[in-house]
Amino acid sequence: MLVWLASYPRSGNTFLRILLHRLYGVRTSAVYDIDGVAERLGPDMVGFRRRQDSLDAMRESAELHFVKTHRQRDDDVDESDRAVCLVRDGRDALVSWARLESEKPGRSFRVELEQMIRREAPRGTGSWGNNVLSWLRPSAQQRVVLRFEDLVSEPSESLRRTLARLAVSLPPRAGGDAPSFAALHQVGPRFFRRGQIGTYRDELPGDLHDLFWSRPANVTAMALLGYGYAAGRADGP
Repeated sequence: MLVWLASYPRSGNTFLRILLHRLYGVRTSAVYDIDGVAERLGPDMVGFRRRQDSLDAMRESAELHFVKTHRQRDDDVDESDRAVCLVRDGRDALVSWARLESEKPGRSFRVELEQMIRREAPRGTGSWGNNVLSWLRPSAQQRVVLRFEDLVSEPSESLRRTLARLAVSLPPRAGGDAPSFAALHQVGPRFFRRGQIGTYRDELPGDLHDLFWSRPANVTAMALLGYGYAAGRADGP
């Protein structure tokens, strides 16, 4: 069986994979040829295993396969596939991703952020709004929404509920526990940066906040998820 771990970047996918490993002893793979997160943090930290089979073979397997993706739902995804759709306020996710990308030489946080908001690619990661809507519309029983807020406030219980809704049965790992954000921050302070809700309020420049809301897909996805409007900072980096 194949289960997608689907999210826009910086929505908590790595934390979700760590929880699956720590609480249930499950190792996860990625749809990509190279898993940059596993390379950065270490495969044992993430609970990574290299994908050996095709997606079709994983679907037909009696073994459970969790596969991470940041792509929009595309032809690789069968309509019957189960999926954890991990969602976060788009403004927080975009700010966090732009901060991470701006670590690279010659990159600027503001330039990265603006490019991410303007992105409209029909395939791949795409824009935040289109990415989220591709997984949530049309709604489907086998695609279960998990909110970032729930994942960070009650990690063990929110994951247990999500697996139950997917009808996925996993025996708990003896002695398994959810790591604290402080422990993760110590391992990767730049990767596990703030782990908070509403970080856009003191990081997202006002004009780029307006740009975010000018994109119709963002407006639709934010309304669908129940995220309201609150201004970003008037000045920006």
